Amino acid sequence: LYTTVDRPDIKQYRELFANAEAIDALKLGKPLPSGTVLTLVQYKAQLDGDGNPKKDGNGRFIKGDIAGYAVMEKRTGWGTEHAPDVRNGEWEYQAFTADKTVNEKAALDKCFVCHKPLEKQDFVFSLEAMKAAAR
Repeated sequence: LYTTVDRPDIKQYRELFANAEAIDALKLGKPLPSGTVLTLVQYKAQLDGDGNPKKDGNGRFIKGDIAGYAVMEKRTGWGTEHAPDVRNGEWEYQAFTADKTVNEKAALDKCFVCHKPLEKQDFVFSLEAMKAAAR
């Protein structure tokens, strides 16, 4: 676990995880290696009677039930089947439901479009938070 994020727009509390190989590489000042797996656990925020997220003493959302999982994985040679305008280096994405089965309804193409502008940070929104956790 390297960081948590509140998403007010969708009333979610999120936990972000990286595997040890990713953190070890960042500790050494290296880029994220092949084999990096980043997992986002999505929780529904607990809601008050008005439908607003409840907050803890620090002003952060209180997590409720798991809503799903999103995973991005980097492997040497991956991504070549994607057009250059959407390819995210060697990253691939998958979404899972709360029961950990593949989310067949997930529009994974949106993952590529959303992450594409982050090419200079290896397509990872939370790269700085991961680097901070690796220190």
